[in-house]
Amino acid sequence: MPILNKDMKLCISLAARPSNNGTLFHNHLYGQLGLNWIYKAFAPTDLAQAIAGVRGLGIRGAAVSMPYKEAVIPLVDHVAASAAAIDSVNTIVNDNGVLTAHNTDYSAVLELLKTRNISPSLRTAVRGSGGMAKAVVAALRDAGFDDVVVVARNESAGRILARAYGFEWAAEAEDGAELLVNVTPIGMAGGGDADRMPFSLEQVTASQVVFDVVAMPVQTPLIRAARNAGKPVVTGADVATLQAVEQFVLYTGLTPTEEQVREAREFMLANTQAN
Repeated sequence: MPILNKDMKLCISLAARPSNNGTLFHNHLYGQLGLNWIYKAFAPTDLAQAIAGVRGLGIRGAAVSMPYKEAVIPLVDHVAASAAAIDSVNTIVNDNGVLTAHNTDYSAVLELLKTRNISPSLRTAVRGSGGMAKAVVAALRDAGFDDVVVVARNESAGRILARAYGFEWAAEAEDGAELLVNVTPIGMAGGGDADRMPFSLEQVTASQVVFDVVAMPVQTPLIRAARNAGKPVVTGADVATLQAVEQFVLYTGLTPTEEQVREAREFMLANTQAN
């Protein structure tokens, strides 16, 4: 990592509960590729002011996490097809003061569903109805899943999301789901729900695959329970890695090698687990 200097390019992340995942991953890649760049995580107290800062200070890019994925849309200049298709943003690229919103979550989830050979015939329960839930539900639909229930206590948001993709809504998860997907902050470090699970232990035990998008900690209560039950899992760190690679390309115009990505992921996981 070069010494801080006036020519250094800055990328940031905006989240209510920032993690070190993006910071570790991106900065490690910057070092591997010899780039005069740095990445820093922030928890904005005012989203509009934060986006104005991205524009006014020439910050090259901003990752956007819960709960800002939808709220940020009116604050940018252009919405790329990846974000417009699901009305959800996780990446902003600044080209000389012009802000364009993208979504790399969708492509990351779609790739994981395919590369982990998760069968689209599985009966699926998705808990959550926010911006990340849109990316997950859209990816499920496009991967060929047709038996999906969106589980959301907010009936209006849950029904709207489910209806948009041809799925069903439920206030609580019913027994029998074979693929469990959590897209809520339940289990996230630093919150009041850090020790809770979005699904019951009985539902985890009866499932075939468990998918948790929460990336901090890597071992959420849901992931620990699934592994203890011998279930295949997809973690938030898996999603974070794939979507971060696409962000890195959008920001820098450079594509890291598979080996460089593997090393950056290992660095991220080792240091996240150490913390």
